Amino acid sequence: VVNLLGISITVLFTLLLVFIIVPAIFGVSFGIRRVYMKTLLKIFQWATLRIERGAKEKNHPLYKPYVNGIIAKEPTSLEEEIKELRRSGSGKALDTPEFELSDIFYFCRKGIETIMDDEVTKRFSAEELESWNLLSRTNYNFQYISLRLTVLWGLGVLIRYCFLLPLRIALAFTGISLLVIGTTVVGYLPNGRCKEFLSKHVHLMCYRICVRALTAIITYHDRENRPRNGGICVANHTSPIDVIILASDGYYAMVGQIHGGLMGVIQRAMVKACPHVWFERSEVKDRHLVAKRLTEHVQDKSKLPILIFPEGTCINNTSVMMFKKGSFEIGATVYPVAIKYDPQFGDAFWNSSKYGMVTYLLRMMTSWAIVCSVWYLPAMTRQPEEDAVQFANRVKSAIARQGGLVDLLWDGGLKREKVKDAFKEEQQKLYSKMIVGN
Repeated sequence: VVNLLGISITVLFTLLLVFIIVPAIFGVSFGIRRVYMKTLLKIFQWATLRIERGAKEKNHPLYKPYVNGIIAKEPTSLEEEIKELRRSGSGKALDTPEFELSDIFYFCRKGIETIMDDEVTKRFSAEELESWNLLSRTNYNFQYISLRLTVLWGLGVLIRYCFLLPLRIALAFTGISLLVIGTTVVGYLPNGRCKEFLSKHVHLMCYRICVRALTAIITYHDRENRPRNGGICVANHTSPIDVIILASDGYYAMVGQIHGGLMGVIQRAMVKACPHVWFERSEVKDRHLVAKRLTEHVQDKSKLPILIFPEGTCINNTSVMMFKKGSFEIGATVYPVAIKYDPQFGDAFWNSSKYGMVTYLLRMMTSWAIVCSVWYLPAMTRQPEEDAVQFANRVKSAIARQGGLVDLLWDGGLKREKVKDAFKEEQQKLYSKMIVGN
């Protein structure tokens, strides 16, 4: 038994080394993951058709997600809508600025619409699928339909938890261990081209191994637009693995708060080999200090581009929310990147208010795969007539347009905070201007 176990471990390690770790080091792929993805798609299609047929036979209604929202909205202004309301109700237009009782109905209708179809809250829940991916996580139609379908689902559970999960944990452990050891060793070398070369390839190698630990299938577009030294790379934010997705194709300086535990060990090792920008907990809230450190970094054209997620929180892969203006005030060249995940194989969104990091990583490693597309957009600079907010909105719109995401003005901080009084006061000001003028 011991000999058999030893042989099995040796064979497994050899397969890992030959088919995953070595290709990751050189950045090549044998195409196994692509074949795996196509096979899964065919199985998902069959399972979805079987569910629909079984539901039809048993007269079960199928849940269909509302892709475009449940309320049809037209882009009209407050003044135009109240004019129309007055015209249809009393026959009077807004010729004389005065209050009418019918105006109340406009605000009542808007309030009910917001409750029924909340643009913000639904951005922090899992994206609902129209097809079934055998995970029973993001489709409400999952129920007992037939014995064959149930057996297939059970077989999927065994494959994901008994084969893929141990394999992925082993790869993640290998990638993180090599990152800590490699960056620590490189950190002792004198500054120069040799150290920079080794640091770059150690980072790329370890991140690529970690990408394989998630069975990530990534398609990079327009690589000629990749961020360059002395700039800032900004991207929409869906998951903590966004960092791994981008860093497996490029070399970045990270920005973040200093942590303790395992994360702290990794940060201390990485900063020895590469000039990352880490802040103490007390420094993060000091906007001026953060801006100063970032400005000093980007002004040195020999330093790596900084990787920043200006939303400040994870959004569920359907939209882009307000970008914080701090990254756009320092006058550096901005390299926008759009990231879009395919939820058919696994939901990459991290709902941090619902799941802890360990639970989230377990869900990732027990998904079928992480499939995504990354678009590198042309570099953008702040125009003379633009302020930081306008520049941030222009970059955000470009990312949303390229990634096929909804462009929202709301602050992602509403995930945990109440709406600021300024939003309510803005509506009050608009209405008061109609009544009493400017």
